[in-house]
Amino acid sequence: MALVGGVAVLALVAGSLGAAIGVSLASKHGSDSPAVTPATAPSGGATTTPIPSPGSGTTPTTVPASGSGASAPALSGAALDVKGILAKVEPSVVDIVAQSRRETGEGTGIIISPDGYILTNAHVVSGASTVTVSTTASGKALTATVIGADTAHDVALIKVDNPGASLPAAELGRSADVRVGDDVVAIGNALGLRGDPTVTRGIVSALNRTVENLTGMIQTDAAINPGNSGGPLVNSTGQVIGINTAVAADGAQNIGFAIPIDKAKSLADRLKSGQGPAPTAFLGVSTTDTSDGSGGARVVDLVAGGPAQKGGIAVGDLIVTFAGKPISTADSLSGLVQTRQPGDTVQVVVERNGASRTISVTLGTKPAS
Repeated sequence: MALVGGVAVLALVAGSLGAAIGVSLASKHGSDSPAVTPATAPSGGATTTPIPSPGSGTTPTTVPASGSGASAPALSGAALDVKGILAKVEPSVVDIVAQSRRETGEGTGIIISPDGYILTNAHVVSGASTVTVSTTASGKALTATVIGADTAHDVALIKVDNPGASLPAAELGRSADVRVGDDVVAIGNALGLRGDPTVTRGIVSALNRTVENLTGMIQTDAAINPGNSGGPLVNSTGQVIGINTAVAADGAQNIGFAIPIDKAKSLADRLKSGQGPAPTAFLGVSTTDTSDGSGGARVVDLVAGGPAQKGGIAVGDLIVTFAGKPISTADSLSGLVQTRQPGDTVQVVVERNGASRTISVTLGTKPAS
C-alpha cells in the first residue's frame, strides 16, 4: 500500500503524493464509500492514470467561509486578467513535499492565515512522516506539521513550524456565490516541476458534482494535473473558491474538480479546534445503476447489522427516493447520504416485487475504514 498522498480507488490505496485523483465509475458502488483511482505525482513528475469520467451528484450542506464573496471588485474587467490574478494569489500558494519511509511526492497548498496555517488535500499528506513547504518568493523549505486530516472529505490542515514572519494569506471567497460560466484560474505545483507554479484558466462548467465519496464538487475545464492537488481554484477577483482535487481522464476532455472553499474552510476549522474529522453519515448498502437507465439505485449488498438492514431494506430493492429526493443513479444516492448527519432518520422509498414501500432508516456513522 502506498503511504503518501493520493486518495485511491478500487483498491482504496491511500497513497501517492500530490496526486490529482481520477474518477472511476465501476458498475457496482458502495454508496457510502465509493472508489477513486490515484494519479500520482512523485517528485520529478508523473503521469495520470486514465479512468472514465464521472456523472453528476447532489448539493452538500456547507458553511460559508470568510471573504468578501461576490462583492469584491473583479480584477478581470472586460477580459480575465490572469496576470493580475496570479500576482495577487501566487504569494499564498506553497509547494508541499511529503515524505514517508519509502516514498516522496509533491502537492500544493494555500496559506489561509498569517501565522502559517495551510489548507490542502488529505491525500497530499496522507502517511507522511515529514512535510516541508516552500513559496515561490523564498524557495526556502520550511518544515510543517499536519494539524489534522479529514480523509473522508479529502481536506487537511497543516501549519508551518517556524514561519519566522507573517505569511501572505490568500483571500477566501464564497463558493456559494459561484455560478456555471464563471471565469476561474487554477494554480499549483503541476507534475512536481520546480520554479514558478503552473497556471491554467477556464470556466466553472458544472456545480454540485459527486466524485465518488466527495459531494458538491465544482467542475471546471481549467486544466488540473498531478501535483495540482491542494492548490487554489480562483475566481476573477483573485479569491479562492475551491481546492483542486480530482481530474477525469480516459477520453474525458478538460474535466477537473475542486472542493468548494465553503466546505473546506468549515472542515479546516474543525481540525484547527481539535474536533477532528467531520462525522460522515452511513447507510450501509452497496448499489448499482439500473441496466436500462430508468433511474434508481439497485441494492446489491448490505452491511450486516447496518442501518439499511436494520430498517428493512433488502438486496434487490430499487431505491427510488431518499429523504424525499429522487434517485437517478447509484452515485446520486451516495451524494445524498453524504449530505446528511449520523443519527438522522430518513424516509427511503424502494420498489420491491413491483410494489412501492416507504422504509424509515436511522443513519449511522461511517466506519473509519
